[in-house]
Amino acid sequence: MDPAPRMRVTDLPLAGLRVAIVGRLASMSRRDAHKLLRGHGAVPVEASDEDVKLLVVGEAGGGLAAVDELAGAGPAAERLRQAIDSGRVSAWSETQLWQRLGLIEEETAARRLYTPAMLADLVGVPLSVVRRWHRRGLIRPLREVCRLPYFDFQEVVTARKLAALLAAGMSPQTIERQLTALAKLVPNVERPLAQLSIILRDKDLLLRAGGGLVDASGQMYMDFDQPLEDEAADSWPHATLPLAAAFPPAHSEAFTTPMCESPQEMPPLAASAQPPASRGGLLSSDPTAQPAFCPASSASLCQLAMALEDEERLAEAADAYRAAMAAGGPTTEMCFRLAEVLYRMGCLEAACERYYVTLELDEEFVEARANLGCVLAESGRLELAAAAFEGALRFHPDYADAHYHLAQVLNELGRDEEAQTHYRRFLELAPASPWAATARQRVRQPAGEDSG
Repeated sequence: MDPAPRMRVTDLPLAGLRVAIVGRLASMSRRDAHKLLRGHGAVPVEASDEDVKLLVVGEAGGGLAAVDELAGAGPAAERLRQAIDSGRVSAWSETQLWQRLGLIEEETAARRLYTPAMLADLVGVPLSVVRRWHRRGLIRPLREVCRLPYFDFQEVVTARKLAALLAAGMSPQTIERQLTALAKLVPNVERPLAQLSIILRDKDLLLRAGGGLVDASGQMYMDFDQPLEDEAADSWPHATLPLAAAFPPAHSEAFTTPMCESPQEMPPLAASAQPPASRGGLLSSDPTAQPAFCPASSASLCQLAMALEDEERLAEAADAYRAAMAAGGPTTEMCFRLAEVLYRMGCLEAACERYYVTLELDEEFVEARANLGCVLAESGRLELAAAAFEGALRFHPDYADAHYHLAQVLNELGRDEEAQTHYRRFLELAPASPWAATARQRVRQPAGEDSG
C-alpha cells in the first residue's frame, strides 16, 4: 500500500500567516498555542510586529474588548488599531481560531458544557445564585435545550469571578450596580466582568485603564498592583479601548431566561417599589403598614417577586409570584420560579404541585421535570421520582443531570443494573462534572474486563 501523501506546508490552513496572541488564553498556555500555530503553518509573532496579519484575543483575562498596552500603548497600539479598522489585520477571538482550525468538535464541546446545577456545585454557590446571574445577563448559556441552559468554560471563568466577589463580602446588588457603572465608561461593552480587566479593592470594583484605576463613579486612582513584567504575557491587557466591535463576543446573542413577559419589556421598579426589609408595603407582615405602592401589572409584580427572592425574603416573594399570576394569569416561568421558592422554604408538597403546573403549561420543560424528581425523591416517593427523571430523558436524552439523579434513585429502589447504565451514560456526557467522581465510584467494572 502506498503511504499517505505528506501534507505540504502551503496546504496548511494558516500557511505563512504571522499571528499574534494577546490576552490570556482560556484553553491552553501561550507556549502550547504557539506550538499549535506552528503546526498549522503560522508564524507566531508579537503584537507589535509591523507585519502581523492576524490578532487572536484570549478569552480568560482582559476579554475581547481590550486592545491597549501593546508595546506600552504607544505608536504600535495606534498602528494596530488602524490596521484592524482598515481590515489589513484580522481580529479573531480565541474560540474563532479553534473553530477555523477545526479543533472544536460539537461532541467534544458538548461534554464541556455545564447545566445550572453543575455550575452551582462547581463554583460553590447556591443554585438560586446561578439563576440570578443568568437572569441578570452576567452569565450567558451557549445553548438551551428544552429550556435547559448550558454554560461553557468561558462562563465558568466568569462565574468563578462572581463567586469570588461574593466570598469577598460584596452583595449581589452592589456587584451588579458597579459592573453596570463600569461598563458605561467603555463603549460597546455588554459584559464588563468577562470583557474588562477589573479588580476588587476595599469592596469596590476598579477598572484598569490608561495605566491607572477607575471606580464606578469615574474617579481615577494610582495602580500600585500592576502585574510584574514576566506576568504580563498572560495578564494583558490592563487598559481598555472602544474596540469591542472589532472583537464580537463568542456568544453575541443575549440569552436571558424569560420571566413573565420578556425581561426587556418589564418596566423598571419605581423607587417606591424597591423592597428593602425595613419598609412596609403591599406584602409586609406588619398589618398596620400602609402600602407604599400598588403595582398595576403582572410584569411589575413579577419583577418585585424576583427582587424579594434575591433578598432571601422568600415568603414575600412567593406571595408576589402568586399575585403576579392572579393579575395576568400563570406562565411557565413564573410557576417554575414559585416552585423553586417554595422548595427553598421547605414546602416540598407545595413545590411539587407548582412543578406539576409548570409541566402542564410546558411538558418539554426538562429542568422542571428533573427538579420535580429531586423533590419527590427527597420526599421518599422514589417510584414517582424515577418516572419524573425518565420523563425528562424522553424529551432530552442527553440530559446528564437526569441520568445522574435517576441512577441514584434506581440504586435506592434496588434496580442496580439499570442504575449502572445511567451512571455510565452520565460519565459519557459530563466527565468534567463536579459529580463525576461520585459516579465513577459507583460504576462497577463490566463483566469480562480485567481489573488488574
